[in-house]
Amino acid sequence: MTRVFDRLTTVITLLLIVLLAALPLFGLSGALPIYLVNLAGQVMCFALLAMAVDLMWGGAGVLSLGHGLFFALGGYIAAMHLLRTAFAATGVLPDFMQFMGQNRFPAWWAFADTGVATLAAVLLAPAALAFVIGYVSFRSRVSGVYFAIITQALTYTAMLLMFRNDTGFGGNNGMTGFHDIAGLPAGGTAAAVLLAALSTAAVLVCLLAGRALLATRFGRLLTAIRDDEPRLRFLGYETLWLKLAAWCLSAMVAAAAGALYVPQVGIINPSLLDPALSLEVAVWVAVGGRGGLCGAILGATLISLLRSLLAASAPLVWPFILSLLVLAVVLGLPNGLLDIRNRSRQWLLDLAPRPPGRLPARRT
Repeated sequence: MTRVFDRLTTVITLLLIVLLAALPLFGLSGALPIYLVNLAGQVMCFALLAMAVDLMWGGAGVLSLGHGLFFALGGYIAAMHLLRTAFAATGVLPDFMQFMGQNRFPAWWAFADTGVATLAAVLLAPAALAFVIGYVSFRSRVSGVYFAIITQALTYTAMLLMFRNDTGFGGNNGMTGFHDIAGLPAGGTAAAVLLAALSTAAVLVCLLAGRALLATRFGRLLTAIRDDEPRLRFLGYETLWLKLAAWCLSAMVAAAAGALYVPQVGIINPSLLDPALSLEVAVWVAVGGRGGLCGAILGATLISLLRSLLAASAPLVWPFILSLLVLAVVLGLPNGLLDIRNRSRQWLLDLAPRPPGRLPARRT
């Protein structure tokens, strides 16, 4: 399986490099429509989010159904910075503040004036939240389905909170009205190409860095936690801090994905906190294959592209197709698309003619 991952990592890395070079070349020249540029950028953000889930689920065996919380938190912080820069350029407060009768930004929004402070907040705020959640859960040895339920409940609670108009985050209408992105007009081709290229570069960097991390002693200990955590504790390892480090790192990656996603869609509202999104991310990882991060990229890319194709032509059919994909993975490919190579060999052996009296090959 390691050889498959290595070969697959090489292929995906080359594809990402090609995409990274093609986006500015064809996007800025007009050969690639802005719709496809935006689609590529959004798919890369979803791939980054799936990698964050796979780091915990495939790496440490901890399933999270609440990564939408970190994804949305990163998006909200990025939106705060974009609204501050929009006000500096136009002198017009965001629509939701005018609706609430506010004539100034809250004082604690001041950090979002600079890009460096915003970037630090995008990474550190979700990490701090993840530390609190993880420390309380992992210290109490909450695991399995119970941890998944806790993360899903926290995401749902955050969604209900963000629907309130008095929270200062736009309520159910969300935050929109972005003026420019890094000095480029929001919604323009140059900004779309920049964001799509940044999203692709982030996936490439996280793939290579994540693969290197999983190959270290830390990564091998995460695998040991996934396979037999009680035995690892018996050998004297404190698994709390190992899982907590991976959990916080996973939250930071998910928040970075949200910060890149929101400027591309031009709005953020509590729908990003819908537990259905977090559930779908888990489906992406399951369909692609857990462990090694490559399957997460495959699953997120294929399902996102398929959903975008069916969103306009057959939106009511999509939930049934997604359900069939899950059933196919559970019944035929326990580790998703990464199992195709091994399963196909076994299927060919089963179909091959055998000499009379010879027993069929045993399955391992």
